[in-house]
Amino acid sequence: MREDLAENWGIKAVTVYDKPASFFKETPLDLQHQLFMKLSRTYSAFRACSEPSDPGMERSAFTERDAQSGTVTRLPGRPALLVSSTSWTEDEDFSILLAALEKFEQLIDDGERLPPLVCVITGKGPLKEYYSRLICQKHFQHIQVCTPWLEAEDYPLLLGSADLGVCLHRSSSGLDLPMKVVDMFGCCLPVCAVNFQCLHELVKHEENGLVFEDSEELAAQLQMLFSKFPDPAGKLNQFCKNLRESEQLRWDESWKQTVLPLITDT
Repeated sequence: MREDLAENWGIKAVTVYDKPASFFKETPLDLQHQLFMKLSRTYSAFRACSEPSDPGMERSAFTERDAQSGTVTRLPGRPALLVSSTSWTEDEDFSILLAALEKFEQLIDDGERLPPLVCVITGKGPLKEYYSRLICQKHFQHIQVCTPWLEAEDYPLLLGSADLGVCLHRSSSGLDLPMKVVDMFGCCLPVCAVNFQCLHELVKHEENGLVFEDSEELAAQLQMLFSKFPDPAGKLNQFCKNLRESEQLRWDESWKQTVLPLITDT
């Protein structure tokens, strides 16, 4: 955008990148469990497949809490949690994700060692009903897709609890970067993002996530990232580690470093 302003408008600008607010961060396991239990009251994807044999245990699809000790653990064999967010407009083609999920489902049917998926797509917008109808027509056996509208305080908790983010934002101008990815990175959540002109300024391919061109490439990335899930030595965990170690600036710090000197200098 800075280059475009200089070349086409004669404006000399300083770039201030969007940065996540401080409340976008990894969610502690006990808060993850509270969120999952809360969402399970409305959305079946978050409910446990079976009740615990011990009545003193509380279980979601992903976690289990011992009521006596308060200890929360992740369930063995839990689904992988994939998250996307959208305003459901034509700028984001969710048929790409749905086609990739179909391929992922076929891989499981063919015997690939892959986890079941819970895919959460948050947001409101004009095309939500259209895509909701498409989702209902898929009849997935190993994948559950839900499209909730989350309370404001729950959205960062969900991002901080997820295993992978997916971004389908494709900038019409090629000059703006998706804020949803900024927030995901603030939560140390790796991202698979559809490619466009300036995306490389935010998503570093093979460093903090992956960039794809179409549903075939996205499906291959999901297969690779979730192979042997959860794998402590896998690429998904390496991306998380890279995000933790990147010392990301938060919005207030970025403003002080970049904008404040311009104001005080004048």
